[in-house]
Amino acid sequence: MAYHVAAIGHALVDVLASADDAFLLEHNIAKGVMTMIDEYRASTLYAAFAAPQEAAGGSAANTLAGLVSFGGKGYFIGKVKDDRLGTSFADSMAASGLTFATTRATSGPQTGCCLIAVTPEGERSMNTFLGAASTLHTADIDEKALGESQVLYIEGYMWDVPNAKAAIGKAIAASKRAGKKIALTLSDPFCVGRYREEFLGLLKNDLDLVFANEEEIKALFEVSDFDAALQALEGWKGIAALTRSEKGCVVKHGNELHLVDAYPVKKVIDTTGAGDQFAAGFLYGLTHGMNLADCGRLGCLGASECIAHYGARPEVNLRELAAKANLLRQ
Repeated sequence: MAYHVAAIGHALVDVLASADDAFLLEHNIAKGVMTMIDEYRASTLYAAFAAPQEAAGGSAANTLAGLVSFGGKGYFIGKVKDDRLGTSFADSMAASGLTFATTRATSGPQTGCCLIAVTPEGERSMNTFLGAASTLHTADIDEKALGESQVLYIEGYMWDVPNAKAAIGKAIAASKRAGKKIALTLSDPFCVGRYREEFLGLLKNDLDLVFANEEEIKALFEVSDFDAALQALEGWKGIAALTRSEKGCVVKHGNELHLVDAYPVKKVIDTTGAGDQFAAGFLYGLTHGMNLADCGRLGCLGASECIAHYGARPEVNLRELAAKANLLRQ
């Protein structure tokens, strides 16, 4: 296999800044969720941010960056424009060791960005201008690369873009023909609310693996507690990798159920990307023959590293961290 994971997601530049609740109220920012915004609001918020930090981002792209840090190989499908931010995004992906070969747009909206306000307790409030990321099309799907990947990983946020859904449909069909595993991250409880029926259809017909946090999986099944969500998964043949913040994660596959503790963190700085890096560790383990419990442990390790600093990508080599924790055994 040329790649362990091929991922489809929004190609965005993350812009992070510290903020307090008063700032969120002043600028009408919904706390703890992702809100779609237009180009004008993106410019306004950027100007209001104090000392913003920029980095290539997007949920699925962040997951692949973590996968590479664990020692895996990733292929990213996402759209940027041939502009300054687009070049910066592509250069960052290459520097991370990822393959990013999607043709850049030469017209239309500028490269997208996600403006993230981080409050003192580490909660992140995301304001996303999709820009060029919203122009992903079926022509951008490389079926050969998908056939050379063990897993197709899909970002739930992509359902906000009609053209992207068609592209994902093409990718799913190509991956299924090649006998590959298909994974979806639910991304956000509000995203689940918008596309619940479509996600349930994917779960029934296409998915081998679903990633979700506690609120997302409850939203998917419209239940009020986590145990009820687990019960709703009874009969599904795929793998559910469910994160529960400081409680760690639960991994369910048929009658197999694993409860994995979170790794301790001295101080939570920023929860941005915790779910992305959990998926990175889990996917690395899955594509390297590890059992599901160890996949969950690798995921929790990736998440713990991520929340201990600003930004959604690892600041240390995750493979070395996993080796110290004795998690790389097969």
